[in-house]
Amino acid sequence: MSRSLFDSDVPHPEPSSLTAFAANDLIRDSEHRDETSVDKALAKEGTHIFAFAGDKLVLKHDGQVLDPLFARYELKDLQPNWDETVLLGYRKTGEPRLAVPVGVSEDELASQYKPADGRSLFREMLLDEVLLGEFAQGASLIRWNGDNKFCGRCGSTMSVHIGGYKRVCTECEHTIFPRTDPVVIMLTIDEERDHCLLGRSPHFAPGMYSCLAGFVEPGETIENAVRRETLEESGIHTGRIRYHASQPWPMPHSLMIGCYAEAKSKTVKFDSQELEDCRWFTREETLEMLERPGLTGKAPPPKGAIAHRLMRDWVEWKKQ
Repeated sequence: MSRSLFDSDVPHPEPSSLTAFAANDLIRDSEHRDETSVDKALAKEGTHIFAFAGDKLVLKHDGQVLDPLFARYELKDLQPNWDETVLLGYRKTGEPRLAVPVGVSEDELASQYKPADGRSLFREMLLDEVLLGEFAQGASLIRWNGDNKFCGRCGSTMSVHIGGYKRVCTECEHTIFPRTDPVVIMLTIDEERDHCLLGRSPHFAPGMYSCLAGFVEPGETIENAVRRETLEESGIHTGRIRYHASQPWPMPHSLMIGCYAEAKSKTVKFDSQELEDCRWFTREETLEMLERPGLTGKAPPPKGAIAHRLMRDWVEWKKQ
């Protein structure tokens, strides 16, 4: 009996845990958030805070040591906006973790600080996995709150509530909650030929090929989004869809939903407005790309990216 990737959950029972930004183990205690939660957390001894200059995390830079966690008193010179503080949750020790936007811009930061965006943090391994996950939560919430200072219905000021997880219009009382944008990212597999489908966007690093991806549209299932995006970008029809893993992607507040798609056609007719190339790769070519990136002029997405995980797990699947 032939084995199919679409009938199995190997090679990992929970591959999401192997992606960047996914190791956040804070106790969110969401059911107990109220209007006093931030003040109580800020007043607690041992509280630590992430500081954001725009979309970038501010790191304390002391020689070779980069530290993303500030005590409240350390933030004075950065002009923190305490009214927009977000409560992320609590460590298992009870220590609160918060995030706050600061008034000092990225260009005005003193030399003892280093600003870094999400891509740099994980590609350059500037934070450990747990702190990277906490950053993802903070970055998404800081961006959402910053983008929603005014009411979309009447234009009046929105006030922040329950630790940064709700905003209410001060005039019409329109209420909004943090958003997460679902994005499907898929590796289409031709099981008959043992090939996978990868594309190259013009904005990718030189030589990089990756999985196809696109936003889930309103009224659309994940499976249908995978089928639609694959067909639109590559011209390939797909059948069975298997969910594999997810990844928080705080640029600014997406959730990457990783899937495998079963190819039902073979001829690639890619959208040249979206991609500069799209082609089938053998399992051997994909492994070569993963193990020796750049050797043949082609490279995979960086480790930690869910596209890398999809490619790696497909290559390793038949070993199980």
